[in-house]
Amino acid sequence: MSDVTAASRHSFTVNLSILFGELPLLERPAAAAAAGFTAAELWWPFGEEHDPSQAELDALRKAFTDAGVRLTGLNFLDDLSKGVRGTVSVPADKERFRANVPVAAELAASLGATALNALYGNRVEGVDPAEQDALALENLVLAARAAHEVGAVLLVEALNVVESPDYPLVSAPAAVEIVDRVNAATGLGNARFLCDLYHLAKNGEDLAAVIDTYADRIGHVQIADNPGRNEPGTGGLDFEDLFARLSAAGYTGSIGLEYRPSTGVSADSFGWLPRELRAAK
Repeated sequence: MSDVTAASRHSFTVNLSILFGELPLLERPAAAAAAGFTAAELWWPFGEEHDPSQAELDALRKAFTDAGVRLTGLNFLDDLSKGVRGTVSVPADKERFRANVPVAAELAASLGATALNALYGNRVEGVDPAEQDALALENLVLAARAAHEVGAVLLVEALNVVESPDYPLVSAPAAVEIVDRVNAATGLGNARFLCDLYHLAKNGEDLAAVIDTYADRIGHVQIADNPGRNEPGTGGLDFEDLFARLSAAGYTGSIGLEYRPSTGVSADSFGWLPRELRAAK
């Protein structure tokens, strides 16, 4: 690819819940460092455990600090390990989510993370969507306040309807509407849109228009090529143009690499990004 010039304007973070997934979790920060990265992000890393033991938390912290890698973003309890798309709007998970909020916020803060992502959750059969939305707003307000206390933003993400047919936020406008509701409810202004270009592209959205329209709400960007969700250069997205558009729109945050390596070997999937550009700025 010829996106080196555009990429050089941005800072990158590697998502260790999807990249280096061929390794045990505690080995992934060191592997990222060996590949030249100094910043990483995670989905909730403890599966269905909403309140992991101190030993588990300390082991994860040690893996990051020993590797010299800073955690930049973390999901609240997401239940992705069992195929669920978050717990924010799910009545059965109300207490688990709320118990997880201070745990995730403290873990994030201890490793320097300044972004916490709250996946909205799937629609539940037999539950009124309005009831789920009301619960989601209550939970997101709690999460936004907890994030604010540790100097972090709260991220709200749109997924794609193909892979997440029961997830209600399957467009940029839908996610941004929730962001605006949370900010109106808290007055903190720290809720932001997680602009995942892969999900939006898979939904058929105009990526340039999304960037231009919602630049002031974007709190984080994640990428993977489409189709396939592999590294840039394996699909049809023009990342040189997208990186340039993000810069022109005033986006100065990091870009998260949230893709599956096309060969199954993560260390071999970074050829599109010169090593000198991998360390966070």
